[in-house]
Amino acid sequence: MSAPKTTGNIFDAKVLRRILSQVAPYRRRFLLTGLLVFVLAGISWVRPYLIRLALDDHIANGDGEGLLRIFLWVVGLIVVEALLQFWQTYWANWVAQSVTLDLRSALFRHVSRFRLKYFDQTPVGQLVTRHISDVDGIADVFSNGLLNAVGDILKLAVVVGAMLWIDVRLTLFVLLPIPVLLVATRVFQKAIKKAFVSVRNEVAKINVFVQEHVTGMNIIQAFGREQAESDKFDVLNEAHRAANIRSIWAFSIFFPIVEMLSATSVALLLWLGVDAVASGEMTLGVVLQFILYVFMLYRPIRQLADRFNVLQMGIVNASRVFHLFDMDERMPEPETRFEGHEEKPLEGHIVFEDVWFAYQNEDWVLKGVSFEVKAGDAVAFVGATGAGKSSIINLLSRLYEFQKGRITIDGRDIREIPLDQLRSSIGVVLQDVFLFTGSLEDNITLYDPAISRQRVEEAVAAVGVGPLIEQLPGGLAYDVKERGVMLSTGQRQLIAFVRAYAQQPGILVLDEATSSIDPESELLIQAATEQLTRGRTSVLVAHRLSTIRDANRIIVLDSGQIVESGAHDELLSLKGAYSRLFELQSDTNM
Repeated sequence: MSAPKTTGNIFDAKVLRRILSQVAPYRRRFLLTGLLVFVLAGISWVRPYLIRLALDDHIANGDGEGLLRIFLWVVGLIVVEALLQFWQTYWANWVAQSVTLDLRSALFRHVSRFRLKYFDQTPVGQLVTRHISDVDGIADVFSNGLLNAVGDILKLAVVVGAMLWIDVRLTLFVLLPIPVLLVATRVFQKAIKKAFVSVRNEVAKINVFVQEHVTGMNIIQAFGREQAESDKFDVLNEAHRAANIRSIWAFSIFFPIVEMLSATSVALLLWLGVDAVASGEMTLGVVLQFILYVFMLYRPIRQLADRFNVLQMGIVNASRVFHLFDMDERMPEPETRFEGHEEKPLEGHIVFEDVWFAYQNEDWVLKGVSFEVKAGDAVAFVGATGAGKSSIINLLSRLYEFQKGRITIDGRDIREIPLDQLRSSIGVVLQDVFLFTGSLEDNITLYDPAISRQRVEEAVAAVGVGPLIEQLPGGLAYDVKERGVMLSTGQRQLIAFVRAYAQQPGILVLDEATSSIDPESELLIQAATEQLTRGRTSVLVAHRLSTIRDANRIIVLDSGQIVESGAHDELLSLKGAYSRLFELQSDTNM
């Protein structure tokens, strides 16, 4: 998956507009939050003003009653600001979490419809980063970025306006360091954006490494590679630390500059203010008010650096997420649905007509393959590893798209059959069974509401795994854990048969379904296979030729081409490729 290109701009306006578009369903609460930001900024000048009144009008004149009134006004103002700040923070985070929910759900739905070729070429860790860390970064834009940055800018404007209203000359002196601050901020922005992009790239690399190596931990331990892989992880960790230190370095320079310029403004104020008070041009309360305004002026500037941090990271994250949204890796669907076909189940008359297929470019895996399977018949494919057997069943379910030729089911081109109808009509049992974290029943139904508990129990009985399930704590409610690790290989294979049976498909695909199980489980599966294939079109892929002797037709593949085709006895009489395979297996089993 290629990463999106970052622009040279500090803020990518196009990405920012797309981020803001996500708030549309929650516009009302978002606008209310913005209103609170405006109100808080609008009243920010009041407290220093009240303190000035307390000092000049009441303390200087010994007016205790007036001072008490000012004190109560200050306390009331603090309470109001606290309440407004609470609701502004709560609603901003509520909107952020709602956007997170919508984005993450939409992204998963979008990616789950990508063709398998995309997942073959994309590390899982990158997709995990997009769904988790990057979406969280977008949420931070709403919870702690955009509105807060607007609020800080408004506070700056209000404070500067209040200062100008009091004394223009003094204000201009106080603001003398600001141009230097603006230049420093611009340099900081450029440096921090580059650092953030680097940090996100390193996070994605770590996610990829951890996901891959935890999945393959048995291989690492079996070959004693723990130290070597730990050393590789240390290199990635070091790169991640270096990227973060570069961003910390920028902050470490920027914040002292802000503090130094703030102190400079206060020094200029005191230098001019003392003379003004001594000459009677200005009261002590006005000087104190100005000092408070100076602190209020630089505090939002310091906070803006953090807001900018959040916004910058959010835009980097959003560009990655939206890049994924913009990718169209879905398998093409028919533009129109044909009348009368939506509800009619597929009977299973399969025809391959001169089909050519390659996973990459023109490195052909299938070369002009043609065959026919009549509805209700069983056809088996045999051949050496890499001959193209699994590719045929992948094409049948449209997990991959073929480049040349035509495949039809019941006379309809499979590219004209809606994917949901096509795949729901094909039950698949693969050699490598994948079970999800959850109960046995959930792994059988895959949360399909059309599959009732009664149908699950019928499938369990038909496959003959009732005694096995009864021995497990909780029966069908037994939690198989991640990848089904609580079950043996043979048990997982049997559950896959139950899953396929419960689906009640018109077409059954068995891909090496008995290649890695014990003899006892194989006997159960052979009995289940007879039950499951009865009256259904069945496509079988097997290394054990003894399991396909009763197939109506056996097709022998070699280097992506059909070299022999016929019934078991017929192929044996030819003394060709199938006969040699059969004799070789017979000698091996003796």
